Order: sequence, then structure tokens, then C-alpha cells
Amino acid sequence: MNETLSPIKPPSGWEYHSTEKLALRGGRLFDPSAELDEQTDLIIEKGVILSIGAIPDGWNGEVVDVSGCLVCPGFFDMHVHFREPGFEHKETIRTGCTAAAVGGFTGVAPMPNTNPAIDNPGMVRFQQEQALGLPVDLFPIAAITTGRKGATLTEIGELRDVGVKVFSDDGSPLVSSEMMRHALEYTRMFNLVISEHCEDMSLTKGGVMHEGSVATRLGLPGMPSIGEEIPVERNIQLAEFTGGRLHIAHISTAKSLDLIRRAKDRGINITAEVTPHHLTLDCSLLEGYNADYKVNPPLRTVEDVEALIEGLADGTIDAIATDHAPHAPDEKEVEFISAPFGMIGLETAVGVVHTRLVSTGKLSLSRMVAAFSTAPRAIMGLHEVNLKVGQAANITLFNPDEKWMVDREQMLSKAKNTPFHGWKLTGRTRGVVNRGMAWIRK
Repeated sequence: MNETLSPIKPPSGWEYHSTEKLALRGGRLFDPSAELDEQTDLIIEKGVILSIGAIPDGWNGEVVDVSGCLVCPGFFDMHVHFREPGFEHKETIRTGCTAAAVGGFTGVAPMPNTNPAIDNPGMVRFQQEQALGLPVDLFPIAAITTGRKGATLTEIGELRDVGVKVFSDDGSPLVSSEMMRHALEYTRMFNLVISEHCEDMSLTKGGVMHEGSVATRLGLPGMPSIGEEIPVERNIQLAEFTGGRLHIAHISTAKSLDLIRRAKDRGINITAEVTPHHLTLDCSLLEGYNADYKVNPPLRTVEDVEALIEGLADGTIDAIATDHAPHAPDEKEVEFISAPFGMIGLETAVGVVHTRLVSTGKLSLSRMVAAFSTAPRAIMGLHEVNLKVGQAANITLFNPDEKWMVDREQMLSKAKNTPFHGWKLTGRTRGVVNRGMAWIRK
């Protein structure tokens, strides 16, 4: 790949800065992994953190004032859908990475449910090349099976050689326990990860929302909690049997959380993620038949939401991931039962979590930062990112006090299917620094 591709111009309202010689002045350096919490300056030279402390007299580089901002290790979203190739009318890698940068993410891992699926080294390289020139690292997740059809394992070793760290058939969960066993065994040989969308489709077939009293009242077919919990338990047992690395994507129920907690207590090599929407929204919001609330796994009960918040706070849930799922307006603006599952989340995730969980005392700031930055990278086995001298500058700038309103028409994603339109949030991304460049909001 041509890593020297010229930087892509940031969107309107944002400025480009080179990190050849750049100082960030007056920010609160906040890195839980390095036990760092200090208001001071940070100096970058040739894309590497040169020093932490007051800008020296005679500094002849560029200075950006980031007073009032948290200066954090770069945030990483390990579960996004960028739709390219095959569905570029919904999102491209470039528009998705732009939305990610504006949302505060310096790295993303797109799922392989494209057309064709990301199931061979050539497709991985294609996706990687689309992100060049942007301040966002892209680590494609490859399919577990060829074409995501559940029949034949992909060439895991060859995919590892082009940078793949995680394998998933995403919305096509592995029905065969034998295939899941083999997938865990093969990836274990390379210390790679299986990320599984846990759904028993024989139980959820035809469902469009959480099965319960709200679904009954609305006359909509439901998706029961056991449709997630049964495969979670099966996959935990297979991970225990094989010793493979299992990651549970977007958990949504209190019982799933309990199963994962017990598995961790037994020493099973398992991790889990949760989305901002499963932490802040519940199934009662579907009363208005708004398809922007239609997701898979579905929004659950208030009790499930509270359990997931507790699980994130105590570390049972390792990471926050958006499951950013863009769709064209004409696809969502149909009868609820016919609309596709999914909502976008890259540009709202940090603000929503900070507003609803950190500002209310339900989640500590350090847990939020870790769940958005170091945790997902550790799960994927990526190079550690931190605020230490000598490290490559990979930074998210976040103003925890800035108040703003979500406006879908101002979003950089191609899609506008957000349930957070009109929400008033406290906490907003100011910029990202990565790949030798900085995008800073004016």
C-alpha cells in the first residue's frame, strides 16, 4: 500500500495540522493506563510524543490551544459497518472514517458483511487502501467462513498475514457448533479472536423487537432474550473446551452479562462489548414505531439497561463499540416491520455515554476512556496506545463541558438513521491526532 498518500482534507469546520512539530497547550492529559491525569502541554515531533510538560521557550513549531479538553489515548471502535464494497449508497470507507474522526475515533474495525464479503487477503487490502490519507487506522474484520455462509473456514493464516486480528461472520452467526469449535481452534493457533453475534435465529426468526409486553401491545413479533443467551452459553462452553479467544459482540441482556461474568470467574478467555444504545435506550421507545430504534440485538428492558451499565462499570464488559450501521433514508422510512435493523453511532457515541453515564455518576471517566481506547485495542491484540514520551501520537481530544445538540443533517456519515437526533449532550470531540496528522475542530 502507498502509505505516503497525501492527507485528505478534513470536513468543513475542521482544520488540518501536521504533527511534524505540533504542541497541544493547556489540556488535561488523561490516560488511565499510564496513571496520568495532569493539566499540562504535550509536544509532538515527527508524529511522536516528544515531551510532556510546559512548552519550552523558543519553540518554533505550531501551537494549538486545547484548554478545557481531555487529551486521551486515541479512541477505537471495534465494531462498525462501512458497507464498502457493495453498498456504497449507505456508507463508504472514506465517509465512515470521516464520521469516525469527527466522533473522536482514531481507529475502527469494519465488519465483513459487504458484497463480496471480506473473506480473502485481496479484499482486506482493498479496504485498507481506502482509508489512506485519513487520521483513522482501519483494521478489517474478516469472515470466519467463506462468503459468511457457515460452511468452509476462510484461510485464517493468510488473512492474519495481511493484518487481520479478528474474525466474525457478523449478522450470520455460526449455527454449527462443530464449525465454531474449529474456528476457535484454528484462531487459537495464531492467537487471534472470534467475535460472535450471538443469536439463535430459530428463536428470533421474524422478530423485529424485544419479546415482551411492549411488543404484545404494539402487535409486533418479538425476539426473546433466550435467542441471545442460549448461543452465548454454547459459545462460552466451546471457548472453554478449545481454549480459543472468544469475544461476544453487542450483548444486550442481563442474563448474557451474568453468563459472561461467571465465565470470566472460571478463567475462560472471553471478552465482551456493549453499544451506547443498549446502555441508554430501552424497548418502550418503540411505542412510536420509529425504525431508527430498530436494531439487532433489539433494545431490551430498563432492567437489562441497568444491568449492562453495572457490568460496564465493574469491568465485566470490556469495551464500548457502536455497531455503526448506516442505511439509506428510503430503506428506513418504511413500515416498521419492513425496515432493516441498525442505527448509526460514530458521531454521537462519546457524547451520549458521557452525558447519560459519566455526568450522572453511573460510570467513572476513567472507565469510559478505557472502554473507548485501551480495552478494544487489547482485545484485538493491537499495539498499545498511550500518552508516553516516545510513543506515536495517537490522541483523542474531548471537551467534557461543551454542550451541543445532535442534528442528523449535520452528520458526516452518508446515513442519517440516528435515534439521538435532537438530544442535548454535554461533552464533544474537539479533535484527533494520528498517522502524522491532526484534525482539530475550529
